[in-house]
Amino acid sequence: MKKFRKVLDGLTTSSPGGTIGSPSCGSAAGTPTTAPTPKEIDVQETLVSENFQLCKTVRHGFPYQPTALAFDPVQKILAVGSRTGGVRILGRPGVDCYCQHESGAAVLQLQFLINEGALVTACADDTLHLWNLRQRRPAILHSLKFNRERVTFCHLPFQSKWLYVGTERGNTHMVNIESFILSGYVIMWNKAIELSTKTHPGPVVHLSDSPKDEGKLLIGFESGTVVQWDLRCKKADFRIYYDEAIHSVSWHHEGKQFMCSHSDGSLTMWNLRNTTKPFQVTFPHGKIQRDGRKESCKPILKVEYKTSRSSEPFIVFSGGLSYDKAGRRPTLTIMHGKAITVLEMDYPIVEFMVLCETPYNNEVQEPSAVVVLLEKDLIVVDLTQSNFPVFENPYPMDIHESPVTCTAYFADCPPDIIPILYSIGAKHKKTGYSQKEWPISGGTWTLGSHTYPEIIITGHADGSIKFWDASAITLQMLYKLKTSKVFEKPKPGEGRAADLVEEDPFAVQMVSWCPQSRIFCVVGISAHVILYRFSKYDANTQIVCLDVRLQCESDDVITPSENENNPCFPEPGSHSPQPQHPASPSSGTPEGIKDSIPCLKVKDRVVRVPPGYQAELVIQLLWVDGEPPQQITTLDINSAYGLLAFGNCNGLAIVDYLQKTILLCMSTLDLYGAADPYQRLTRSPRRNRQSTSGLTELSDNQQSIDMERSKSPTSVKGPGRKLSLPTDLKTDLDHVNGHCTSPTSQPLAGKPRVPMGPEGPRLTRRGPGRPPFRKAQSAACMEISLPVSHTEGYASRRAMLQQFHGVTMYSHDEHHITSPYCWSERESRENSFSRSRSSSVSSIDRDTKEAITTLQFGESYGRKSDALPTPCLWVGTSLGVVVLIPMSIPTDQEERMEEPVTIGPSGMVLMLKGSVLRFGFLDCMGAVIQSPYETWRDLNAPEDPDRPRRRKLVHFSPSSSQDACGDGHLAVVCSERQAKVFLMPSQSCLFVHNITESSFVLRADVVSVCNSVCLACFCANGHIMTLSLPSLRPLMDVNYLPLTDMRIARTFCFTNGGQALYLSSPTEIQRITYSQEMCDNLQEMLGELFTPIETPEAQNRGFLKGFFGGNANTFDREELFGEAAAGKASRSLAQHIPGQGGMEGMKVAAGGAVGDLARARIALDERGQRLGELEERTALMMTSAETFSKHAHELMLKCKDKKWYQF
Repeated sequence: MKKFRKVLDGLTTSSPGGTIGSPSCGSAAGTPTTAPTPKEIDVQETLVSENFQLCKTVRHGFPYQPTALAFDPVQKILAVGSRTGGVRILGRPGVDCYCQHESGAAVLQLQFLINEGALVTACADDTLHLWNLRQRRPAILHSLKFNRERVTFCHLPFQSKWLYVGTERGNTHMVNIESFILSGYVIMWNKAIELSTKTHPGPVVHLSDSPKDEGKLLIGFESGTVVQWDLRCKKADFRIYYDEAIHSVSWHHEGKQFMCSHSDGSLTMWNLRNTTKPFQVTFPHGKIQRDGRKESCKPILKVEYKTSRSSEPFIVFSGGLSYDKAGRRPTLTIMHGKAITVLEMDYPIVEFMVLCETPYNNEVQEPSAVVVLLEKDLIVVDLTQSNFPVFENPYPMDIHESPVTCTAYFADCPPDIIPILYSIGAKHKKTGYSQKEWPISGGTWTLGSHTYPEIIITGHADGSIKFWDASAITLQMLYKLKTSKVFEKPKPGEGRAADLVEEDPFAVQMVSWCPQSRIFCVVGISAHVILYRFSKYDANTQIVCLDVRLQCESDDVITPSENENNPCFPEPGSHSPQPQHPASPSSGTPEGIKDSIPCLKVKDRVVRVPPGYQAELVIQLLWVDGEPPQQITTLDINSAYGLLAFGNCNGLAIVDYLQKTILLCMSTLDLYGAADPYQRLTRSPRRNRQSTSGLTELSDNQQSIDMERSKSPTSVKGPGRKLSLPTDLKTDLDHVNGHCTSPTSQPLAGKPRVPMGPEGPRLTRRGPGRPPFRKAQSAACMEISLPVSHTEGYASRRAMLQQFHGVTMYSHDEHHITSPYCWSERESRENSFSRSRSSSVSSIDRDTKEAITTLQFGESYGRKSDALPTPCLWVGTSLGVVVLIPMSIPTDQEERMEEPVTIGPSGMVLMLKGSVLRFGFLDCMGAVIQSPYETWRDLNAPEDPDRPRRRKLVHFSPSSSQDACGDGHLAVVCSERQAKVFLMPSQSCLFVHNITESSFVLRADVVSVCNSVCLACFCANGHIMTLSLPSLRPLMDVNYLPLTDMRIARTFCFTNGGQALYLSSPTEIQRITYSQEMCDNLQEMLGELFTPIETPEAQNRGFLKGFFGGNANTFDREELFGEAAAGKASRSLAQHIPGQGGMEGMKVAAGGAVGDLARARIALDERGQRLGELEERTALMMTSAETFSKHAHELMLKCKDKKWYQF
């Protein structure tokens, strides 16, 4: 706890450079002024460091780069391994757990200890791990690292304590599951094959015990050799040699025959009575050609042979198609009797598994479904119906349906928004799914007590928007919106479409959503803004389109005009609510040069829109003299004001979306007026040559600069420039929305801006034939690998960061940009980084551009002399400048729709180091002041004469919680380098904190945690920090994420309640918390993976079958593989590594006593129930025995005196 009483108290603890009157925190023109002493401020700060702890909560989406699959048929849970060492364990909806191997090695194979609550993983670094699933956070109990051999295949028989491990050398080892120690019993490859064989059989690709006799182990080698090994006698029963390589083997449940799949696309059936040759060879997809030869087919990678009581056996396999048909999709084939069904998949098949009713391999299998793991999807096929429908997947596996380009996270939403979005979205769901219940139904999950409505919004490269219900750490899609429906489809070959990159013209760049008013704004990569309103009714509507000319040029240098100090604002009568149509491309420009046309064409006809979000207004930036518009860098909307503001590297525009007019359109420099903190010549967006009623006319002497949009900053050579980031990172970070300002390359305070004269350097203009946009940059496909030479050999991480952040300079030739793994050629090209709304990674070219980086509407004081707060727009730029624009908005509803909004000249300029990222407002008691909003009203609802539809506004005045109106409020401003707290209206800088010197902040937000507020920051070096408000005391600083992953920087979002999220892979969303309270309650919110279930009893085999079927039940593996019989294995062969699961399990057990008591009670109930059943069974047996004894005695008496011939 800390109290601060006066303004000067905070200045003593602030960082250097934060004194009152310095240019970095001074008044309007950046000159030192003596700030008036405000009334004593008394804020009780309740947040302390103990309130914060950083941990991962849950991961949503499809496992990235999957490699392995396993299923527990008793617990009914599914495990998926990935190439990056991750394991996802899935059960019923809500049961979703993510585990990660520290080594990061790919998971090759997964094996459940069926109904034991444990999982074995085999990784590419030849290490076996045993995971404990009996705790909500699984942990590794044991690890076994093979030193001399590479693991290729594992097999764990049901209810066995010994794991069979096959290696690349062809040997088979036995591992004790309980101790994770190797047995001395080894099946050497040269003992398994015949001595006369001169070639090595290859790696072990299959291991399985015979259903007929557990003492017989079937070993499949890659070369085509199959050996059945008698474990007791330590010799081979038979050996099979086949010409084609083997990929998989599957037993018939009786153990008399098995099936193999081969590399030539064939299936062979083998009978144990005659192993000299297969009794059946089939090419399921190989046709006989005219010359009598079979078509060459692709390998069958896996086959499963499952029997059924009521029908013919099922043979399910992947691959085997003929080579002659190029471009065919991957297939899964189901052979049932004489019927062959081929299921085409959208993506390559990684693995599949047939789900059966019984865990015993010697019983009739009764297959019910097939789980198919694809490269980018997980599907389950219902085998019980003849048409083989798929199940509806309850997990959010389609986040990556189109690459994610932006994210937004909203916690504590209005409670009615989720049900209504779900009801609208449910009408558009697909049909044709299986009617049966989802078969992966294991685990338990209950709705925790600490839940509140949460919504995640994802924007995608195809222009679609998805709303997700993220309450209670789950994820379920609510509603999907397609922004591309607003535009006409560009026809290939047309003039406009030919010059555009047509792959992703509708890609979503950022979103802005007001949950209370349900107004939604989308910013697209083609420099357009779409405003949507929500309605429960369908409607016929015509979309209004506004065109904005916001482009700069550098042809001429001008002298400051007489109106320089007064920015050009629109006249009230110069606006018309009519939509603006683009001018002809040829008007006023030379032939062939585009001018005054947008990048996309909006539908100009009346369209029928369904219930949900309906487009009302489209704002597009126009081409100017063959130059494409710059991408929009920031946007804010306020439903109470009815205003929308957006900016880019050229300037700022404010739109009245109620009257459908443009209120303001000018360059960043013109916003300053006389308060420009830099010495530079005035430039502004080009004046429109055609008089358009809705566009603001700028003065005649205003010009601006033009810059090549996608030019790499390293291609512009400047004297003495240092790079603040490593060059290989910088190349990706610099192409941010087409503008660049290096966040850390130059200090701002006191350095005048160098004017660009005719003799100065000039950038090459883009020719009219060059495409204006590169492909939409998917946030899901941005991975940067640092060169090894840059990261090795450093004495410490600090030295490495110093090297990265400007101590040394790399040349352009040293760039190494790689994409370690991309699923398609399309994604491999997506290696540049374009940022979301709050991220402010920018370019080192400060000398030419000053971008608008953040905007915020709110009630504030435009000037020091203001006594009452008025509507204002806070503007932050890439040079660390904050401009405040006051506005006058009519309050009456009728006047608001008719009278124009008046924008006053900017009266305040504040300065910070680095690009401005975020604004936040607090009252003088330290509570957050929310932006005013309009409550939602359905404009398409039927008119009610008794209740007219009027706007209902909700305002949060800065002085609402104080006695005097003159107390003002606190403004929190965060930039890439520092945070400041200003007192309004005096503009006094109360507190300053330099967040980072070696890096820069990517994302910052004022968030509520533990009934208080703080400033949360995410830095480019991977640190996550929290600062108290308003004193800016550091509360938490955790080095959490790697520096090299640009996808995270693109999609990182903070929200209230101490939560955040980011795109951890192209297909997965990772949610984290930095709240100690949520970390404490996390165990309660997570699902239980293991539930106590009695193992099903084996079927009665019958007397004759048991007598003649071998002595499988008497097979004792411990007697064969134990240390007493087999001895110890060589210590150099494998190394045992104890895991941390024991300690973590104890902590979890200590923290979850209630769950343990519940489980103990369930176990006692089950034990009592079993005892009761046993007692009843005993009584029945006694009664039966008495009856049998009675009948036997009667029979004895009856036959006592009879002779033998009388029978």
